[in-house]
Parts: sequence; structure tokens; C-alpha cells
Amino acid sequence: MARTRAVFGAVAIMLAAVLTGCGSGPATPSITVFAAASLEAVFTEIAEQFTVDNPGVTVSFNFAGSSDLATQLALGARADVFASANTAQMDKVEQAGLVEGAAVPFATNTLVIVTAPGNPHRVRSFADLASPGLDVVVCQAPVPCGAATAKVAQATGIAIKPVSEEPDVTDVLNKVVTGQADAGVVYRTDALHAANRVDTVEIPEAAKAVNTYPIALLRDSAQQGAGRAFIDLVTGEPGQKILHAAGFGKP
Repeated sequence: MARTRAVFGAVAIMLAAVLTGCGSGPATPSITVFAAASLEAVFTEIAEQFTVDNPGVTVSFNFAGSSDLATQLALGARADVFASANTAQMDKVEQAGLVEGAAVPFATNTLVIVTAPGNPHRVRSFADLASPGLDVVVCQAPVPCGAATAKVAQATGIAIKPVSEEPDVTDVLNKVVTGQADAGVVYRTDALHAANRVDTVEIPEAAKAVNTYPIALLRDSAQQGAGRAFIDLVTGEPGQKILHAAGFGKP
């Protein structure tokens, strides 16, 4: 379902752009940003600052798993900016010739375990996720949070058997928050954003699987000036303050 929502979201964005172009008056300048699901809260906040700094320019988002977004772009989806949760998915977009200039790293993130409040199953470590009878959810392997989870599993020698593998980290978090799973592996920032809806368990081995987030202007952007301005905000001091307050590390 989440993958379908992401595709429909991209289609809706493209359709909206076409309909706007068919209107009788001048179109309102707008940029479309494809961004990793883990960036939804913080990029929404950054966009609020962007519209203050750039009156009359609006920002539309498509948030989904970075692998889904990279696929959508490769298949012809139009956007101005792409922000990935790891370098691997950005590399795919660059290799397809879709990036203008070079991608810029702007943040890092690490994994933690989330459980229901009170941690009723007493999950204390990554190894505990392999306990019999524990319903665990993780991200799918192509998604950056899934790739990072696989690195932690390799580093610990622990093979967990999740009851589901989700297309993005938001879906993993929601499964735990809604009681559909006992535990999940998500980014630190997602756990912080969930606040008292979850308990957080640190994963020391996650230090070996840190994700670096890159952002890039897309070659076919129709609003390259505004797109560059958004990237400058994200990578500059104002955007970095917002990112750090949300729990993201320095690139």
C-alpha cells in the first residue's frame, strides 16, 4: 500500500503541474522535492522557512522510500530536487544522468529499536530481536533503512526474522505505534519524532551503519533557481539547525 501511495503521489504531482500550466493566469512558482520518508517532518519545517525567505514560491513534496523515489525518477517522474537517505540511491539517479552538478551531503542518521511504551517485551539489544514469538518489522532491503539494518545484522551475527518488511521507515514506525508489531528498527530521528508513543533502545553496533543523506538539483528542473535556493537552505546554517534539532547528525 505504501509503495502504491508513493507512486500515486508522484502521479498527482505531475498531473497538478499539467493542470496548473493549462490555467489562464500566470502560474505560481513551485518546486517539487522528492525526499526520503524519514525527512518528512524536518523538511516540512524547512519548507515553512523557505516560503518565508522566498515569497510566492511554493514547495510540493513526494515522501517515500528512497529506492522508490529513485525508481520513479528513472521512469520519468519530474521533480526539481531529490534528497535520499543514503548515497546508494542518489548514485543510481546520478548514473542515470538525472542530476545537475553534484549531490551534496547534508545530514547523517543512525538506527535504533522502537517498542511499545514501557517496552513490555524487554527488548534490550539487537540480539533480542531474534527472540521467539517477538513480532519485529524492518525496512525492505533496497530501502536505506533496510540496507543499514542488514549491515547491523552482519556486524552482530544476528539473523532476525521479521514478520514484515516495509517500503519505508514511516511504515515500520507506524506498525509499532499502532500495536501491529512488538518492535521495529527505525532511524533515531523517527523515534525522537514519535516521542512518548514509543520506547527507544540503542543499538551500539549501528555506529557501523551510519547513513549519509545527499541532496541534489535535478537536471530537468523547470525551477533551477528556486531548487538551488532550497538546497542552499538545507545545507546552510538555518537548515542545519533545524536538522540537528530533529536529531540528524552532521554530514
